[in-house]
Amino acid sequence: MSPRYFEEFSPGHGKEPPRAALTTNAPRIDLNGDWAFRFSATGLDETDGFETPGFHDRGWDRLPVPAQWQLHGYGRPVYLNIPYPIPLDPPYVPDENPTGDYRRTFDLPPSWAGAPAVVRFEGVESCAKLWLNGRELGVTRGSRLASEFDVTEALRPGRNVLAVRVHQYSSGTYLEDQDTWRLAGIFRDVTLLARPAGGIRDVFVHADYDAATGAGRLRIDVDTEAEATLTVPALGITGATVSQEFLLDEVRPWSAEDPHLYDAVVATPAEEVRLRVGFRTVAVDDSGVLTVNGRRVVLRGVNRHEFHPDRARAVTLDDMRRDVESMKRHNVNAVRTSHYPPHPAFLDLCDEYGLWVMLECDLETHGFEMTRPEPWRDNPSDDPRWREAYLDRAERTVERDKNHASVISWSLGNESDDGGNLEAMAAWIRERDPSRPIHYEGDRLARYVDLYGEMYRTPATVSRIGQGLLRPGEKFYPAADGEGDPADDPRNRMPFVYTEFAHAMGNGPGALAEYMGLCERYPRVQGGFVWEWKDQGLRSADPEGRAFFAYGGDFGEEAHDGNFICDGLVFPDGTPSPGLLEYRKVIEPVTIGPGDRPGHLLVHNRHDIVDLAHLRFSWSLTEDGVLLEEGALATPDLGAGERVEIPLPPLGAGAGGGELLLTVRAELAKSAVWAPEGHLVAWGQVPLPSSGSAPDRSALGSLLPALETSGTRIALGPARFDRTTGRLLRLGNHAFDGPRLSLWRAPTDNDRAWSQRDALYWEARGLQRLRHRTVSVDEGADGLTVVVRSSASAADCGYLTTYRWETDGQRLRVRVHTEPFGHWPERDDRFPEAMVDAGLPPGERAELLRRDKAPSLARIGLHWELPGEWSQVSWYGAGPGEAYPDSRQAARTGLFHASVEELQTPYVRPQDNGNRADVRWAEIVDGTGSGLRVEGAELFNLAARRWTDRQLAEARHQTNLTAGPTVHLHTDHVVQGLGSGAVGPGVLPEHRLEVRPADFTFVLTALPTP
Repeated sequence: MSPRYFEEFSPGHGKEPPRAALTTNAPRIDLNGDWAFRFSATGLDETDGFETPGFHDRGWDRLPVPAQWQLHGYGRPVYLNIPYPIPLDPPYVPDENPTGDYRRTFDLPPSWAGAPAVVRFEGVESCAKLWLNGRELGVTRGSRLASEFDVTEALRPGRNVLAVRVHQYSSGTYLEDQDTWRLAGIFRDVTLLARPAGGIRDVFVHADYDAATGAGRLRIDVDTEAEATLTVPALGITGATVSQEFLLDEVRPWSAEDPHLYDAVVATPAEEVRLRVGFRTVAVDDSGVLTVNGRRVVLRGVNRHEFHPDRARAVTLDDMRRDVESMKRHNVNAVRTSHYPPHPAFLDLCDEYGLWVMLECDLETHGFEMTRPEPWRDNPSDDPRWREAYLDRAERTVERDKNHASVISWSLGNESDDGGNLEAMAAWIRERDPSRPIHYEGDRLARYVDLYGEMYRTPATVSRIGQGLLRPGEKFYPAADGEGDPADDPRNRMPFVYTEFAHAMGNGPGALAEYMGLCERYPRVQGGFVWEWKDQGLRSADPEGRAFFAYGGDFGEEAHDGNFICDGLVFPDGTPSPGLLEYRKVIEPVTIGPGDRPGHLLVHNRHDIVDLAHLRFSWSLTEDGVLLEEGALATPDLGAGERVEIPLPPLGAGAGGGELLLTVRAELAKSAVWAPEGHLVAWGQVPLPSSGSAPDRSALGSLLPALETSGTRIALGPARFDRTTGRLLRLGNHAFDGPRLSLWRAPTDNDRAWSQRDALYWEARGLQRLRHRTVSVDEGADGLTVVVRSSASAADCGYLTTYRWETDGQRLRVRVHTEPFGHWPERDDRFPEAMVDAGLPPGERAELLRRDKAPSLARIGLHWELPGEWSQVSWYGAGPGEAYPDSRQAARTGLFHASVEELQTPYVRPQDNGNRADVRWAEIVDGTGSGLRVEGAELFNLAARRWTDRQLAEARHQTNLTAGPTVHLHTDHVVQGLGSGAVGPGVLPEHRLEVRPADFTFVLTALPTP
């Protein structure tokens, strides 16, 4: 049987040649709005005449356009990462192919009579057949690519009927296996555009900048049959013949940091096209460094899917603007449009606000990697039958977006392996637009790209890449499968970008500072793109009407990939996550820290292009978190990339010998289009010498002995202990329960990850279900000593903990020594040895292998159960947000206050969260100030919540968490880092918590009601 039209290898038929998205004064009719809609669960081919003008659709439903029909009750959303939602049977699709028929009636104004016109679809998923007034226009595939159809012969005065049949699955589905929700429908704008005779079909802007002279060169190619003129008022060009090249002595260049645009008009007697022109030149210099306008750039970027929690990919201009403004406010300077061209308005915003853009083609065939026994068998990338479709996608990508100054690189697509069709795409793009470098991560030997990209490599591997140590033929894991001289490998002479890194799933990512720090060390390591910008959770409600964000499996799908869709730096509603706040700090364009000379600050301008004139600096001095004084600081005169040491401002001395900290802030000196005046851009904190010796927070006065006060209780000053278990039951007038040793946390997505598997190891040891046996309770002359053995059923390993309690009658001190016992096996489920970078020095590699297999813990600390009314927490330490060992940069040291509820981070899938780091002391009190003060002899970690870790781990959504009558307080001596193990490296060795002994001390004070 011959393929149905939606199963052909071709990209469709009937489309007009692709062209740029243009702003023109030619008449247009917006066809967005409510359309008549009919849904079928099967892949219809023949019609029942619905495309004809006389067909009666009064019984049909109404569906908004743009929209995706699953979000309006037709079928259901499906989330899959790599697998296809249909059998792997290219180019065929199942008969169960959800199909939607659309009808839109519109009136043609009399002024349009006889005028040429096209209908333009910005995005239809995944295949559409179109008719106007019963006349077939053609078929389109390429869901996120624009299609135009000539309707001149089919239009008629008065009433017109546009009919569209949309199939969810088609041959195009095999080229669109992106990691996102599998949806369908007309999800972008539909417009009828007049194409006047003698008008302008297309425009290609070439605006180059000479960094050496400041000169600009402007050439605009115009596809028209008429004489065209150019007007650029700010450049003194008025009505000039557009066919000439304009050499300009001086222009203001465009960059992501100074996105200056010139308004231009290209005109013929029949039509005007308005352009926003940015002068800039993108190049790879002789040293293999990517430059814009002659300056090395570092991509501090994100991968961005188009998404809204209520509309999915049917995003509005306001949605896009909120994304761009949030990126700019968080110091993000680059976007990879993963994994397709975005709505064209998004690129207009990138031009206006200033973002470097890697524009990616609508292409991914990742599901073919899962073919067995031969991965990538029958992959379209090397199958000549698919070549026309590949080239069509490349052409439609480039032609639509070629005039955007923000687009500095073309990307062929994502995770489609390798093959001749990709090489053909690169060759076509290079011929059409040699002004931008080409990227494609799947070209692992960099045979046909200009930018070498990799995903999720370890910092150690990236360091080798930065040093130019790759060997010819070496792929995936450096030095594992390559030999020869690095000088012969072209990748060692190319810019390197993190195509995807630092997977931001759930609580994470960790090690952002380590990755971005490599950009400072190696010029060819030029940053890249965190995966990804936004959690793609769909707003839903449970049977009780409580709202939550749904992910894979929440819609009854027969196959899904769970919450892997929720891996963004912002939550589905756009709220920044702690991961974004950490990234903002790590990539801030100004760094402020201690100078090498005493009494000086070091300021480094990390902008790629601009100086610091747009910023103002201020400072504040605190002692133990209390503000002493503050003032303004002269803005350093620093060009891009420059550093300077400046004297500290005149400062008074602290009064009490406490911890003195100088905090310096860099803020916007005046409002920008993306943020108001005073917006914080960067900050730094510098410790200063104290005026006296700091008090010992763990010191007590004369110690008191323990006294037995009854058969079941032991008194130790203000404390009461259980005589059998040695557990603390009361301090002063406050009753509570604790402490217990805690070694486990509700696993993060990274803890559960395939490349890390810490959660599996912890659960195999039973750390989530420890049982505690008191070995001894000894009353002594200076206090109470309690020894407790903690282990799980069926486990032969655990921890033995000694608590030494002491008091001076007012405060209670506990000295804790805890050590492992029994057999803690090495982890045998880690990366194979061959996957650890073989190019490392032998000693370093051996240590990495040891740490990789070493037994791990989530935490070593104490768990307390406190009264539920103790709902207010104050602390002096790192804050105000959560922090972990490898995600600590965004937290400054200070005095902070929050409710127990405010300490929680509502990750879409509940998991460990809310850890506050480097705490000196904390108070947990009720509304009157009555409660408990905890001080650490060492810096400690603090967390408090109204549910246990077990309850947190078992919850699928935030709505599954119900507050209990108890506040669960964790005071941890040490916690493990986060890593990015959900995809990529787990916790780096320096942030892993190995099974080991620990010693730490806390001092407790009962806070009475004032």
